Amino acid sequence: IDTKIGAIGYLPVALFGSIMGLSSLTVAWRIAHAYFGTPQWVSEYIGYTAMLCFLAMVGGYAIKLWSSFDLVRAEFNHPIAGNMFGTPLISLLLLPILLADISLPLARIFWVLGTVGMTVFAWFIVNRWMSVRQQIQHTTPAWIIPVVGMINVPLAVPALHLQSMHGLMIFSLAIGLFFAVPLFTLIFSRLMVGDPMPTTLQPSLLFLVAPFAVGFSSYVTAVGQIDAFAEALLMLMLMLMLMLMLMLFLLTVLLGRLLSLAGCCPFRVAWWSVSFPLASSSAAMRYATYAQNGYADGIAISLLTLASVVIFGLLLRTFLGIVRGELRTLTGDLTAH
Repeated sequence: IDTKIGAIGYLPVALFGSIMGLSSLTVAWRIAHAYFGTPQWVSEYIGYTAMLCFLAMVGGYAIKLWSSFDLVRAEFNHPIAGNMFGTPLISLLLLPILLADISLPLARIFWVLGTVGMTVFAWFIVNRWMSVRQQIQHTTPAWIIPVVGMINVPLAVPALHLQSMHGLMIFSLAIGLFFAVPLFTLIFSRLMVGDPMPTTLQPSLLFLVAPFAVGFSSYVTAVGQIDAFAEALLMLMLMLMLMLMLMLFLLTVLLGRLLSLAGCCPFRVAWWSVSFPLASSSAAMRYATYAQNGYADGIAISLLTLASVVIFGLLLRTFLGIVRGELRTLTGDLTAH
């Protein structure tokens, strides 16, 4: 490793995506405990792992910011890698769900920081998109993170007992879903008619699932109980089922591509991109608790098992790579694309 930079200089902000995946997986296991009666300690241990990883990442990236500021600035200004600065902000929006039972004031502080940071970052990115002409080769699923990431704002509100924030929940959900449609269309069109996406970026394809998976959970959280809107129950049910079915359809398509990719693309930190969309199986869990039938239960259990196995494997491989001093190799070179 280059001694002028040091190992910490290669720490990518995208690795905060691991906290997103672990946090979402914790929520999924919590719902599984409440509905299926799975052991509670599973979600607790995953939650503690997410918190420890967050502290490690904050410490590591703070050192990088202090010692290699030029690298951080280059990463932030890059049209692809710069979008990944939304991952620590989304982590701040998800961790309060885990922290609420430990320290409600701390959880609220995290959520406020995440909400303000996410809103400002989304504004900055949209302004940059409109001010600078974008290149088609830079259109990747990472573009979903900065603005569509706003749909994560409502998720922790019930746990934080901030009922007065209902207007903010609707505002954030509206922004996220509004931009989800054109961005999804733009990215999908690039995949169809543009140049093939570099192998190091292909794991991020699974981010195309996130707007529908997280959007499902955020919508349910924002409007309250599914049966609260009695007059519009049929329409509400159709909307929720549509979002869930679209998520599952995209998941089956993209997983097929990623399975073949695993055999030709060596492991990189970018593979953590699959963790958050997979861990959003909590959407399937939420729907299973509502539908209460064997089909919904089977889908929920299958997605939870898949997400758990994949994230556990990613965690072990990343930890092993760090211990071996392979951080530069595992990071790859996003700025080269």
